[in-house]
Amino acid sequence: MTRMPRRSVALAAAVAVLATACSAGGGAPKPKQIATGYTATPQQTGAPKDGGTITVALTPGLSPNYIYPYPPAAANGTVIGRGQMWRSLYRPSGEGDQVADAELSLAEPPAFSPDRKTVTIKMKDYKWSTGTPVTADDVVFSLALLKAALKESPANWSFYTPGQFPDGVSAEATAPDTLTLKLETAYNPSYLLSMLTLLYVMPSAEWNIAETGGEHLDFKDPKNAKAIYNYLTEQSAEQSTFATNPLWQVVNGPYKLKSFDPTTGSFSLVPNENYSGPGDSRLDQVDFKAFTSAAAVLNQFKAGTLTVGTLDSSYVTQIDELKAKGYSVYGAPAPARFDALTINFANTVDNFDKVIAQPYVRQALQRLIDQNGYIASRGIYNGAGSPNYSTAGSGSPYPPAFGDTPPYPYDPAAAEKLLTGNGWKVVPNGVTTCENPGTGAGQCGAGIEKGQKISFTLASANTPAYVGARDVAFSSAAKKLGIEVKIVTKALNYMYANYGNTFAPATKNEWAMQDFGPLYLAAGYPSSNTVFNADGSFNLGSYRNAEVDKLINESTFGADEKTLSAEVTRLAEDLPVLFFPTPHTLVVVKDTLSGPQSSFNALLSYLYSPEQWYFHS
Repeated sequence: MTRMPRRSVALAAAVAVLATACSAGGGAPKPKQIATGYTATPQQTGAPKDGGTITVALTPGLSPNYIYPYPPAAANGTVIGRGQMWRSLYRPSGEGDQVADAELSLAEPPAFSPDRKTVTIKMKDYKWSTGTPVTADDVVFSLALLKAALKESPANWSFYTPGQFPDGVSAEATAPDTLTLKLETAYNPSYLLSMLTLLYVMPSAEWNIAETGGEHLDFKDPKNAKAIYNYLTEQSAEQSTFATNPLWQVVNGPYKLKSFDPTTGSFSLVPNENYSGPGDSRLDQVDFKAFTSAAAVLNQFKAGTLTVGTLDSSYVTQIDELKAKGYSVYGAPAPARFDALTINFANTVDNFDKVIAQPYVRQALQRLIDQNGYIASRGIYNGAGSPNYSTAGSGSPYPPAFGDTPPYPYDPAAAEKLLTGNGWKVVPNGVTTCENPGTGAGQCGAGIEKGQKISFTLASANTPAYVGARDVAFSSAAKKLGIEVKIVTKALNYMYANYGNTFAPATKNEWAMQDFGPLYLAAGYPSSNTVFNADGSFNLGSYRNAEVDKLINESTFGADEKTLSAEVTRLAEDLPVLFFPTPHTLVVVKDTLSGPQSSFNALLSYLYSPEQWYFHS
């Protein structure tokens, strides 16, 4: 699970947007009309031309600041072109029913022994930019460095849970093109594959040094692996040398770094002439341009200076104008994505931990979220969204058992009944308080005293625009039931660095809920391992449920993939987070650019494959 590596709208401004949305009239398009304004992913077309430069808009507010594929936690790093310069062993899929993209992966699909404790992986014929083959030893090297990073700090990889991958995993190159993994604990094959999509393969022959010009070390020795890791991360801290350091010019992906601007985070890539994977690399250059706001991105689209990027849903009414300027616009929910209010079960301000521990309180709050209304509102989703009530996201092959009938749909009257039926005196637009304390039927619950109010802080990200708008709508609905939701707008990067109990426990009382936009699980196998299990490294809000832990263990380690649906269902019922609708990723592409339809569909998940693209007349 990841928060997108993309992390202050004034509250008054957001309220004004909502007010305008409710009163809009005249000839303004209705949300249903807007939603039909973008169509399916464009099909491949045109005779390819060689050459040309494309400009890709980076997500506003999140510029890259790191180049080594595994930034340590202290760096709070966003990595440059990780998928373009260094490929993971298995390329993540942009399709909801697939974990990995078989065509773009560095290896053939893994073969499992009957007990699932031995995994044999055959490497494909890929080459480094030096012309030498990408070997099984390179994968062993990469795993050794990942383990070295985790030994220094478990926080150095956000997908890590102690005792799980890569713990208990030994890797051996049984032949130059054959990797054998030995597992102390058997994993579900799809779950292990999802982990291997996160294992970036690095050059063992060039990077196995601990100082510039130093001797080449045996990386299988943990002491040497630690020294190598420390050296590489130190080198990666020198942003001014990203494009000139020989280390970073050794790549296995389709591109090499040409230039990097430390001031803005913009960078340029040029083809790796020795790349041997799919794609003709017809383009001369790919420029990734950093932005500070969604409005700036829109203006550059209108000026015609951008080739590829995403459009903030607040500008969905601009689609027709962009089409007139020669762009295709398409959108849908990204696979395995869900948007939610993350709950901090450890926050003690105003006794929040005791209040939110009550399932009926969470159920009441979920019933205040008008998913269809948010989608329809021109001030929130502007028609560009889909309802969602589970961690599996839209179109998952592991859907919740309730299907399209959510357990807690929007119903303010039902929310009020949940509170009054459990000992609260509801004062609409006032202060709702516990009137009947205790742990019996019809009482407020453990640790909640008479007179207790429901009041908490919601940290709201300053981008994208729909985040602030939906948080204001939720706060307004809560106020009608006498619940105080205090919105504090924060920069996305600040939230990424400071709001997570697993890595920043000292700030646990600064936020009771937070909304940082999307969360992503692995496409094709959206397990919540590391996210909602009690000891998960990405369990930001200290959620704990023994039944959920058991289900997550079954979906992670068991052979039956169907248990994942049970996990998804139970999480939806217990509400470790409050679910929002999923915004559609709106992708904008110049009509003169084309390539395989799958490569553009992957942009919905921010997976770039420009080596497959070309200009045409």
